[in-house]
Amino acid sequence: MFARRALTAVSRRIISVRAYSEGATGSTRSDEKAQEDFYIKKHQAEQLAALKEELAKQKAQLEELEKHIKN
Repeated sequence: MFARRALTAVSRRIISVRAYSEGATGSTRSDEKAQEDFYIKKHQAEQLAALKEELAKQKAQLEELEKHIKN
């Protein structure tokens, strides 16, 4: 009878430790995902800004060429 109580106490501890450790890894994954998402959005914003700048240069060059054609 004593052995049966000891066995159930040990199994309860194992379950609670396992459940705790699984929860900790889940939050780490979501933190990593949030950081990755932040980096990706920042990188995309930088790319978009560079493309807008390039577009503005192209428009200015096009306007300059149109002026030369008209004159």
